[in-house]
Amino acid sequence: MTVPNPRAESDSDVASLYIDGAWRPSASGRRLAVHDPASGALIGWAGAGGAEDATAAVAAAATAFPGWAARTAYERSAYLYEAYRLMLERSEDLAKLMTTEQGKPLRAARAEVRYAADFLIWFAEEAKRMYGQTIPSARADQRFLVMHQPIGVVGAITPWNYPISMITRKLAPALAAGCTVVLKPAEQTPLCAIEVFRILDEVGLPPGVANLITCEDPVPVGEVLLTDPAVGKLTFTGSTEVGKLLARGAADQMKRVSLELGGHAPFIVFEDADPAHAAKGASLVKFLNTGQACICPNRLFVHRSIKDRFVETLRDRVAAMRAGSGFTEGVSVGPLIDEAAYERMTRQVGDAVAKGALLVAGGRRLTGADVDGGYFYAPTVLTEVTPEMDIYREETFGPIAPIIVFDDEDEVIAMANDTRYGLASYVYTRDLSRALRVSEALRFGMIGINDINPTSAAAPFGGVKESGLGREGAHEGLLEYLETKLVGISI
Repeated sequence: MTVPNPRAESDSDVASLYIDGAWRPSASGRRLAVHDPASGALIGWAGAGGAEDATAAVAAAATAFPGWAARTAYERSAYLYEAYRLMLERSEDLAKLMTTEQGKPLRAARAEVRYAADFLIWFAEEAKRMYGQTIPSARADQRFLVMHQPIGVVGAITPWNYPISMITRKLAPALAAGCTVVLKPAEQTPLCAIEVFRILDEVGLPPGVANLITCEDPVPVGEVLLTDPAVGKLTFTGSTEVGKLLARGAADQMKRVSLELGGHAPFIVFEDADPAHAAKGASLVKFLNTGQACICPNRLFVHRSIKDRFVETLRDRVAAMRAGSGFTEGVSVGPLIDEAAYERMTRQVGDAVAKGALLVAGGRRLTGADVDGGYFYAPTVLTEVTPEMDIYREETFGPIAPIIVFDDEDEVIAMANDTRYGLASYVYTRDLSRALRVSEALRFGMIGINDINPTSAAAPFGGVKESGLGREGAHEGLLEYLETKLVGISI
């Protein structure tokens, strides 16, 4: 696998937009430089698409929609099965590209590619399960038939932190349902998106069914997806602030939207839990993807009676973490995505310490021959964190673990729910009754009980409150791309 034209001599050499079944440069001829966040090195180029390209992609998707929707579920399923096979066949190349472009350790990149492939095969199977129903009528001469049909053209916008799996999590159900798609990947990770679309091209997906617009400025492309009446649905994964803007814009045409937005996950450790086991779990999920995941814990609530043992174990595990290039053996912490992310870490830690938090580990930019070229921030542990601190309210999206003590169940539930976000949450306890009580009381879309990975292609993923609308994955993920139609028949 090679990145597209990494040494392109002119803007017109970069044919990385995929529209109507063909690779082409952007209409403007402009290109986007792609850099390795671990070293700052230039690794390739992508076309910098704009409104004209997005309009052409929407038109192609609208033209392709009737034919794609008319295909049987078994035919659509076959394309996804073949894409699944090719993705697994190329998994090592895809993982290496992801580590180069996004920065995560190679081991984590390999796991993401497998996760991405899971969505392809799951929805290849779900395509054949779009069941309808019949409903009895009060009239003897009437029958009701309920069927599900594809919405139409879907505009999909995906993030940089999981640059392959977030694509398949949207593309696979949309294609399975019979929709056509225009996808805009994150500006930081266009190369991973291009390779996913190479797979779709090679499996022979009909022209216009899936279209890719790489870009440097997302606003013109987003405006087309919002305002073009041919787009029936918008699906977005990213920040809450951008999600709200898209939801407002979509409302003008009553477009369907599904939004997977920010999180501020609580990680609650009750007094009956094993503090060392809980701290191990916290270290694995808090520093997952360098903390750059919407399900990473943002507030670690630890019962006062076990706080010292928890902090000691977490501190020791953090001290053993190695940061650096994802290609280096033993590295578990990669770079932050950009300078803005580093500045957010610096600001949040500085604010917390100024307001009384204790810095147990980290709290600084990493330096040295292996990390000077990238945005590496030391895995950080803070204690004595209080609600007055920015980190207690703001999504961190980085490798900082703030610890808050609590004394009783009702208190910690109130503190955990005291956020505008509602995506993931975690509870460590050995008490089954407590686990059920707390699960019912927490206002979050997903809860892990002694489990740091309550996710799967087969499970619904999504949040409540300002963490989003709708669900991805599972059967619910397919329903997001279907309209319900009622047919009343007089006999």
